[in-house]
Amino acid sequence: MPFQVVRNDIVRVKADAIVNTANPQVRVGPGVDSAIYEAAGRERLLAEREKIGVLQPGEAAVTPAFDLDAEYIIHVSGPHWQGGNRGEKEILRRCYDKALALAAEKGCTSIAFPLMASGAYGFPHETALRIAVSAFTDFLMEHEMDIILAVFKDESYRISGRLFSNVESFIDEDYVDRAEMMEGVRPSMRRRERRRSTMNAREAIVSAEPMQSIAPSFTYSSLEDELKRIYKDSFDKHLRTMIKERNLKNAEVYTAANISKQYFSKLLKGQVNPSKEKMLALAVGLRLTPKEAEDFLGLAGYAFSPISQTDMVVRHFLKKREYSVMKIDLVLYDFGLEALSGPMA
Repeated sequence: MPFQVVRNDIVRVKADAIVNTANPQVRVGPGVDSAIYEAAGRERLLAEREKIGVLQPGEAAVTPAFDLDAEYIIHVSGPHWQGGNRGEKEILRRCYDKALALAAEKGCTSIAFPLMASGAYGFPHETALRIAVSAFTDFLMEHEMDIILAVFKDESYRISGRLFSNVESFIDEDYVDRAEMMEGVRPSMRRRERRRSTMNAREAIVSAEPMQSIAPSFTYSSLEDELKRIYKDSFDKHLRTMIKERNLKNAEVYTAANISKQYFSKLLKGQVNPSKEKMLALAVGLRLTPKEAEDFLGLAGYAFSPISQTDMVVRHFLKKREYSVMKIDLVLYDFGLEALSGPMA
């Protein structure tokens, strides 16, 4: 799996490269910086850090990892949060981009990040996370690498921030509405009014944040005609047809779906049968509407479950045109649910 989130101290994560939010000066800073120096071997790492010299905000450099379970430590100089209008977000994005580029240059196949600048540097967690996901997504469009986001075990905040709150509200209301419908009761006027108010508030929040991608201009009447061909056409042929008709590139699909290029290639060749989780991920990668996703799941013999929180989370993102399994996995992680992406291969 290209991306995963783990709740663990980054010094205990196994990866080819470990990213450290370093002090710009040649001295050990607080938080992650201090923990990495202690775990790697303070004196030897500090001696290598002295060879680098001052790191300006947005710059990155590499040292050996010494006693860490890694080959390299990539030191990046992150920005301090000053309200968001002094270029901090652009500098933080540059930190991610340079760290990923250095890892690729060194031939790394895996890299572990903390949620950079969200601790002592004061970045709001939601802003820091949005920048991280955007950087990871853009990088994986062009490269193959396993990216791990390590969150400290003792952190109590929900890493997905407002995304979690928005989805939680959607799930709570959906559960109640479905329960009332099963009992033959239409949602009350008061409930409809409350739901409308909640939806308007959520729309305002979502619209205030930039969408990762917008569904392409494409008229897709229904998948019913495709369903009629299910006994004639294989799933891999159907998948290739959908990608072509939606004017998508393979990389756009497997990156948004957080599926490795190798696994996606096997799907296109008909060498694997996708699980329901992979079908849900592909529905996101293909930019389907909730109704199209229902039909798409049916092609592999699956269906949305009215009592599955995972299914509701995916439906929420499809409805909002938020086509990123990375974001979905972060929300699922906060709910204590299994990620769509599954374990790393």
